[in-house]
Amino acid sequence: MSRLVGTIARGIRTPIIRIGDDLAEIVVDSVINASISENFDLRSKDVIAVTESVVARAQGNYANIDHIATDVMRKFGEVPLGVIFPILSRNRFAICLKGIAKGAKKIVLMLSYPADEVGNRLVDLEDLDDKGINPWTDVLTEELYRDLFGYQKHSFTGVDYIEYYKDIITDAQCEVEVILANDCRHILKHTDFVLNCHIHGRTRTKKLLNTAGAKRVLGLDDILNDSIEGSGYNEDYGLLGSNKATENSVKLFPRDCMPVVEKIQQGILKKTGKQVEVMIYGDGAFKDPVGQIWELADPVVSPAYTSGLNGQPNEVKLKYLADNNFAELKGEELKRAITEYIRNKDKDLLGNEVSQGTTPRRLTDLIGSLCDLTSGSGDKGTPVVLIQGYFDDYTIGKTVKR
Repeated sequence: MSRLVGTIARGIRTPIIRIGDDLAEIVVDSVINASISENFDLRSKDVIAVTESVVARAQGNYANIDHIATDVMRKFGEVPLGVIFPILSRNRFAICLKGIAKGAKKIVLMLSYPADEVGNRLVDLEDLDDKGINPWTDVLTEELYRDLFGYQKHSFTGVDYIEYYKDIITDAQCEVEVILANDCRHILKHTDFVLNCHIHGRTRTKKLLNTAGAKRVLGLDDILNDSIEGSGYNEDYGLLGSNKATENSVKLFPRDCMPVVEKIQQGILKKTGKQVEVMIYGDGAFKDPVGQIWELADPVVSPAYTSGLNGQPNEVKLKYLADNNFAELKGEELKRAITEYIRNKDKDLLGNEVSQGTTPRRLTDLIGSLCDLTSGSGDKGTPVVLIQGYFDDYTIGKTVKR
């Protein structure tokens, strides 16, 4: 019987994960139990993906605002501190800001505009056009911003982030000044000590500031990159990738993830004989067309994955073959011709016309986005995603014997 289904993504329910749980064992058992309950078989080259949130939770990788404050004070002292380019997020940055403000005496908060780096808007581009403002060159004080644009609330959250962040800072008994600019070097007119909150542009921003003569530049990846008084930490990413846990604590991005994916892979192999691939995933890398928000607020989509997930897809465009190479064929003859072409395609199709439009992104970024959309961030209760058939192609015409 022909196999008529391609890629399938299933959210897998698990018990609620707690600190100290053997996550790998729970994932293996949950996937196998789901296959029995829903009457599907596991196959080699299936992908098991686990959200970073439950990995960090099992690790107990948490920190509170006092830990953050201690590290900020230890690394900057009592100088006026420039906090630049944070994303506008109650979940991602607000608790971090509580800790940063608690560890500082004065903060000059410099926000990028019209939006942060992941697309959360402070002002619409059309409003900038109407007011004759060039965001690449013009620097706005808070007063000028209010005169031009008033009080604007985020379309999804209903929050005025300038007011919200100011309140967080002043509630910590910290003085605050707000400016809006897109050249990171402008902060040096206010202070030579900078905490760079850029996520994906952090390396360039640090370099520009250091070249311009800043006395000390650290990033969020330099805060809590080691343990403070027994806190969690992440040696590679620090506070990057953290999420709100409580009103005074954050769950950090997980660390030491390779042993987790390898143990899951080995557990499935031992119990089923199937060689699956495994990855940890965070935010997917996709953009919302309405709110213009780019979802990726984590430093990477996947902090760890097994070796079979290295690289990019190497695919041909079926409609290109049908419309060009085999335009005169149809039916079974067309199917045979395309099948034979795929089986004999080059090992590297980069730059080849036949591969145009096939999304040459990393496998982990593509699969991580699929997983993030499947599991969601709400109450689905499926922190594990099983993907089957992802590495199939048009040549897979018969069901695999199991």
